[in-house]
Amino acid sequence: MEHTSSILNPNPNPNAYTLDSPHPVYAMAFSTSTSAPFRLALGSFLEEYNNRVDIVTFDEESTTFRAEPALSFDHPYPATKLMFHPREIPGSTSSLIASSGDFLRLWQVNHDGDGAGKSELRSVLNNSKSSDFCAPLTSFDWNDAEPRRIGTSSIDTTCTVWDIERGAVETQLIAHDKEVYDIAWGEAGVFASVSADSSVRIFDLRDKEHSTIVYESPRPDTPLLRLAWNKSNLRYMAAIQMDSNRIIILDIRSPAVPVAELQRHRACVNALAWAPQAPRHLCSAGDDGQALIWEVPAADTPGTMLPPEGLDPLLGYSAPAEINQLQWSAAHPDWIGIAFANKVQLLRV
Repeated sequence: MEHTSSILNPNPNPNAYTLDSPHPVYAMAFSTSTSAPFRLALGSFLEEYNNRVDIVTFDEESTTFRAEPALSFDHPYPATKLMFHPREIPGSTSSLIASSGDFLRLWQVNHDGDGAGKSELRSVLNNSKSSDFCAPLTSFDWNDAEPRRIGTSSIDTTCTVWDIERGAVETQLIAHDKEVYDIAWGEAGVFASVSADSSVRIFDLRDKEHSTIVYESPRPDTPLLRLAWNKSNLRYMAAIQMDSNRIIILDIRSPAVPVAELQRHRACVNALAWAPQAPRHLCSAGDDGQALIWEVPAADTPGTMLPPEGLDPLLGYSAPAEINQLQWSAAHPDWIGIAFANKVQLLRV
């Protein structure tokens, strides 16, 4: 498939740069290498078996995108999530990308810097011993502290921790009473998950028989869909519920009651990302076409009180359509990526 790309800027914001894709975009990942120009992986969202993952580069100096069709690859079904290996080596000519969907897959992307190269499927990880099929994976997270570990969440109520170096399951846990929709690592052996059972739970691999419920929604029939664990301050998590305009901020030292509920979106929130290097900044995006950056109150600062009318965002950006996806680049923290319809937009913050 020919991939065309162009710069559009229909918005008054001079710090927004737009890529047109030939298909709707859902999954998105920034490369983790600090090398420039940086790469993005973009997953198509087509309601059919044949989907794509396109690799594009973005040059910060010229603020231009370049498609890399030689590196792009076909993907079975839409990818529910994409991630680059968390410790890419600057200047390396090879990248490892993980994707979730019907299975967890690892892809080797070999590039020479001149638009040449190729991508190849390295492994398909299936934890079903009795079948060639696997319950669909809703999400996954790659462990920063222990990159051989990837944790997946599934509609079959389980979370699975893979050792990707051995290609084997390290452990599988029945994590919730209903479908598990998202998973996030906090430490090398600690992860959290959210579920259709309306709870946020933390699991420690040193004690697999127990979990800690850090939050249960007062709306027990409303699934929690997304979870973001703040890597700069592991006390804080953020979660969103289905069809809700609220973002729930949790302090795991004071579970059960949220530190704050952020309520300035005018429609349901779809995506969350903590700032990679600012411990109290969070970005959210939703069906109102807004990407909002918040400064979460410091719970242990004397005199810190939320105003009764709630917290206002520090910054806001409006896109021309519902925003489905949001990522904040860890290697290039001045950049946030959002996806709506068949467009990807990079925002310089």
